[in-house]
Amino acid sequence: MQPCPCGSGASLAACCGPILAGAPAPTAEALMRSRYTAYVLQDLDHIERTQAAETRLGFDRRRAESTARAVEWTGLEILATSGGGAADEAGTVEFAAHHREGGRSHVLREVSRFRRERGRWVYVDGQVSVVDQPRRAAKVGRNDPCPCGSGKKYKKCCGA
Repeated sequence: MQPCPCGSGASLAACCGPILAGAPAPTAEALMRSRYTAYVLQDLDHIERTQAAETRLGFDRRRAESTARAVEWTGLEILATSGGGAADEAGTVEFAAHHREGGRSHVLREVSRFRRERGRWVYVDGQVSVVDQPRRAAKVGRNDPCPCGSGKKYKKCCGA
């Protein structure tokens, strides 16, 4: 059972896997989690097909591939949601996506807007409030859980 990279605690097969395979996301948060998982797994087709029609045209595949190769995503935190439920037509998800790039830990914080298009949740746009600022954390022991939320021991994750 491979854990889902989105940090839900469920397996990939029970969480984001079906959405990556084409099943509709039941909520905006579920779509957000699946998009994070797609970045982790470098499934750029999912990223592109889950964008709103007006933003899909501006999707820069080459840039996305370059970023996917350069970044190691290490954890996702959902900070807040508004709307985006099963009965809603729009919603927002605020999140912090932890990653490593160039040997340093960083956090990307964004408030993303989602809406339904033809009955399916799509990503509209996002406002980034913090990007590429090194994480500041309390001292963590080698055998403590990694503070990035990966579920691994610190020594096998960000402490490696």
